[in-house]
Amino acid sequence: MVKKVKVGIVGGTGYTGVELLRLLAVHPHVELSVITSRGDAGTLVADMFPSLRGYITLTFSDPATANLTACDVVFFATPHGVAMGQAETLIAAGVKVIDLAADFRLQDTAVFEQWYNMPHACPELLKQAIYGLPELNRSAIKQAQVIGNPGCYPTTVMLGLAPLLEKGLIDFSAPIIADAKSGVSGAGRKAEVSTLFSEASDSMKAYGVAGHRHHPEIEAQLMHLAQQPLQFIFVPHLIPMIRGMLSTLYVKLSTSAQGVDIQQLYESRYADEYFVDVLPAGRLPETRSVRGANHLRIAIQSQGGGYLTLVVVQDNLVKGAAGQAVQNMNIMMDFDEKAGLQVLPLLP
Repeated sequence: MVKKVKVGIVGGTGYTGVELLRLLAVHPHVELSVITSRGDAGTLVADMFPSLRGYITLTFSDPATANLTACDVVFFATPHGVAMGQAETLIAAGVKVIDLAADFRLQDTAVFEQWYNMPHACPELLKQAIYGLPELNRSAIKQAQVIGNPGCYPTTVMLGLAPLLEKGLIDFSAPIIADAKSGVSGAGRKAEVSTLFSEASDSMKAYGVAGHRHHPEIEAQLMHLAQQPLQFIFVPHLIPMIRGMLSTLYVKLSTSAQGVDIQQLYESRYADEYFVDVLPAGRLPETRSVRGANHLRIAIQSQGGGYLTLVVVQDNLVKGAAGQAVQNMNIMMDFDEKAGLQVLPLLP
């Protein structure tokens, strides 16, 4: 008999929530038990999302009355601040928590409070939280009770730079630069003028240039791997497509990188990582090559003069959010890490 776990989703009506539903509805080890929505309680999930007809028969529950403690795993696809208000109760009941917001990403509560303008509700539990980037923290994730699922931009930057940081091949006298671009779904499923079709279509713009909430998250993780201070410049952009993310990373290589085959370094580092694809030398990735799938693709290009450019693509809603969360659950529950995630990208 196939082992199944009872799963709850808090906040099932946003883009990451419905992406979790899409993946978990056909997961061989999952029984979807509770899906909450404060504003749509009592509505059939399949009525809101017709793509799920025939797969999910549940109705949305009011989060105030939902029995989440009866679950084995609860995903929070909610705004920042929601998960930390409920996590302690769930953990005490033996439930594993995976938060797709920022409540458990930053270990420094002062930095969290500065960027998110709210006090952290459970700093003691935060100390136990694991940053859920499987390719870097798999062994810790396996033992975790609470996971801070990485942000979408940080996933591209960290996996793009990890092989260099692990080997000490970056010259930190120059800044690391991340020029990143995301589809409009990254802004969430809400009514907002800046994401209206007539506002976002046929246009492209930078945002968060003076400071983006993913900046301290990326910087903290970079310094954790580098084990020293560094300079990091991050500029995100909104591009006129629904889903997809492309990050172009620029680094200066250290003198210790001389003679190192960087292409081979990356291919070796990710050889056993099913969801990370290092493209052959001379090839560049497109966002459509990962659309709808949990894959991330990396290309490496030397620029001469000791500089290196890396191009990283992923689907911001899958490897950048819901897919990575399911990957984390698979590790935590000792399932095949690929379970429910062997979904081919969509073309065209």
